[in-house]
Amino acid sequence: MSHVELPRPLEDYFAFAELEDNGDTRRFTITCPYLSVERLGRLQWWWRVARAEESSLGEGGLVRRKAREVGRFCRHIERWLANTGQRFHGQDAIPRIEPMPAPVSELSCVSIQPARHTQVLRRRRE
Repeated sequence: MSHVELPRPLEDYFAFAELEDNGDTRRFTITCPYLSVERLGRLQWWWRVARAEESSLGEGGLVRRKAREVGRFCRHIERWLANTGQRFHGQDAIPRIEPMPAPVSELSCVSIQPARHTQVLRRRRE
């Protein structure tokens, strides 16, 4: 059973933002919200690009870098779900998270037969 059971790709549930300017570095965040029984939660992934790196990458390079970070975040979420025994599922705009259902196993009938020979130990009377 998969840990991500959603009608659309996981990255379709992400929100993207650029954080305030930090001089020589552009900082970004990717957020994945989820609903649990108790609350609304979120997973976040932060990444950054130095201005010097950005100028060498160009606009196409920045788009490729964003795609790489999205892929890394997806793998991180899938590993986290597997390690914690949880899954994303649902048809809503925000995925639901819950524990993985227990695997269904077939119960086999085991017959217990009495032993054929039993020994009775008796004490000697003196």
